[in-house]
Amino acid sequence: MDWTVIDSPEAITSIKNDTSGNLFLIFKHSTRCSISSMAKSRLERNWLSEIPISQIFYLDLIQHRSISNQIAEEFSVVHESPQIIVVKNGEAVYTASHNSISPQTILNELVLK
Repeated sequence: MDWTVIDSPEAITSIKNDTSGNLFLIFKHSTRCSISSMAKSRLERNWLSEIPISQIFYLDLIQHRSISNQIAEEFSVVHESPQIIVVKNGEAVYTASHNSISPQTILNELVLK
């Protein structure tokens, strides 16, 4: 699983403005939270190649709280942590938080539904 680190507001603007039809996953992680660490580990250990995500982004929301707020605003989602947001054509198409974050659930929501 290859993480692309988000460390600037421009990265969010780029995801928001993408109209290619590709799916992007943003993982908002709190380095101070054990549930967030477990969710990140679960994603890394159990990632499924069938999940049609073009790029996986990682945000350390402790270091970049303002970017986390930008994500909530740009994609009209309530801030949670840990949280995944799947974006397509500039819109959030799926979100999950806490123990609901799992590769199988992502696959079910994006492909098998």
